[in-house]
Amino acid sequence: MIYVENLRKEFKKTIKEPGLLGSFKSLFHPKSEKIVAVDDISFEVPEGEILGFIGPNGAGKSTVIKMLTGILTPTSGKCTINGKNPTVERKSYVKEIGVVFGQRTQLWWDLPLRETYGVLKEIYEVPEDRYHKRMAFLNEVLDLESFITSPVRTLSLGQRMRADIAASLLHSPKVLFLDEPTIGLDVVVKDNIRNAIDYINKTEKTTVILTTHDLADIETLSKRIVMIDKGQNVFDGTISELKSKYGQIRELHFDTDTANVEQALAYAEHFGISDDVVTTETDGKSVKVRFNSSVVPVSDMLSYTLGKINVNDISVKDADIEEIIRRLYKQGVQDEEEA
Repeated sequence: MIYVENLRKEFKKTIKEPGLLGSFKSLFHPKSEKIVAVDDISFEVPEGEILGFIGPNGAGKSTVIKMLTGILTPTSGKCTINGKNPTVERKSYVKEIGVVFGQRTQLWWDLPLRETYGVLKEIYEVPEDRYHKRMAFLNEVLDLESFITSPVRTLSLGQRMRADIAASLLHSPKVLFLDEPTIGLDVVVKDNIRNAIDYINKTEKTTVILTTHDLADIETLSKRIVMIDKGQNVFDGTISELKSKYGQIRELHFDTDTANVEQALAYAEHFGISDDVVTTETDGKSVKVRFNSSVVPVSDMLSYTLGKINVNDISVKDADIEEIIRRLYKQGVQDEEEA
């Protein structure tokens, strides 16, 4: 469905010297430098998959999405979606995709929501009978009926997000691009949005590229992620593979009445390791210890902890994906500094 091969995007940045003289120089003898926003990225997304597309701020995610949606033209490389080139065949291509940007809306601010959908129906040339069936389906999945007659400007953030998702799906697109679809929403609304996306994906085989900083979105909806940083691929695989490769981080949780737990449990000193390998957080009687089990085995951590303090309750679990990715980003920054 989606094929991205050696995609690259360069921008020219004008360099201006300070002061009035610098302004004149840049006017008549402009200097510029090349900025590489996306550097040789490749991946594929089969039909019906929800791909988590993640990376830190400035990684190049938005630039990639803009090239995939046809807003930007790649400097080199190519991408095809459902056999079409987004920039060359833009007019026919846009009828096959839906796009939702969490911070921007495609809805008309002062129009009632129902009239907005009527306008989009004409833009996408959706036949009348198909439009009514589609609206009935979207109302069932996204629960639009209670606010469909209200002007868009009166909607809450959660209502507007549901309305935006419905607008992007009105013409039954084959591919849906979601950029931060749950940003700023409360827990209940987030769950409702995730359930709707999951249901639409399963019932209609809609291919979804999900860009988000909320990793709960990724864990709930995606089996596979593509992670980029500094415009390059960092990881492409399933969440299980990510955890298997980088997820040697474990979390030890326990309750104790012992005072000054961090002093009583001098993990780094006892095991002869750095503070990066093991960290301790306390919140009253509850303690959470993160450690690298490839350096300190779980059995050794349990034996030492139980031998040093009185523990009322204890458990060990894998670190969540957010912690793994945070450590990956931190490792990337350290590698860059060392280089």
